Amino acid sequence: PLDHLCINYFLCVLQEEEVVQDEELQEEDQEVETWTKNMKACTCDCESADSPTRTPAILPPVAPTSLPPAQSYLLKCMPECPYHRPLGFESGSVTSEQISCSNQDQYTGWYSSWVPNKARLNNQGFGCAWLSKFNDQFQWIQIDLKEVAVVSGILTQGRCDADEWITKYSIKYRTVESLNWIYYKDQTGNNRVFYGNSDRSSTVQNLLRPPIVARYIRLLPLGWHTRIAMRLELLMCMNKCISIG
Repeated sequence: PLDHLCINYFLCVLQEEEVVQDEELQEEDQEVETWTKNMKACTCDCESADSPTRTPAILPPVAPTSLPPAQSYLLKCMPECPYHRPLGFESGSVTSEQISCSNQDQYTGWYSSWVPNKARLNNQGFGCAWLSKFNDQFQWIQIDLKEVAVVSGILTQGRCDADEWITKYSIKYRTVESLNWIYYKDQTGNNRVFYGNSDRSSTVQNLLRPPIVARYIRLLPLGWHTRIAMRLELLMCMNKCISIG
């Protein structure tokens, strides 16, 4: 009888665990559905006190890709970030002090016209992009957001006046300078590889699903055409919009 009771007890425990797992899976499905449904064009309620931005510029939402596993704090913000706004590379609101790169102290002479501050989307003329001083996989360009924020995507272009661009890259991030850098991962837990450009002028958009919550963002070129050259814009999450479609 004791053995029978023990078996019944463990069967009950297993059944309860299965029910909990089913409920968790249903909650995850609901989160994904909340994140993906009703993807409409919108204008931002920029006057709202809880709006993440007062900038009216906004990019329309794009159909999401598959969702990689991530830390819980990233998953929690997913349903709140279905829309995006540019950080301000192109507009100039991102200052030169916020953008840095590897070997920046060596940017003298001709290279002084191709510093990381020039890596602004749709920049034109001589010195229209960031050119890496060296062409290897140890190079990077970094953005300091000045505070912890939610980054939802990246736009890249090549050099405006020559056939030079990056073809793929990875991303690192951290919340404070004292912490180690963390690679953005894919569904398998490997460092995610983002595919970049195939010409000098087209804009390639990569959305982050889930978004990154961090202050510092680094792009690390992994492949390039001719040389490492980049113009870019970061996309920030919007969580307060009014549907118009």
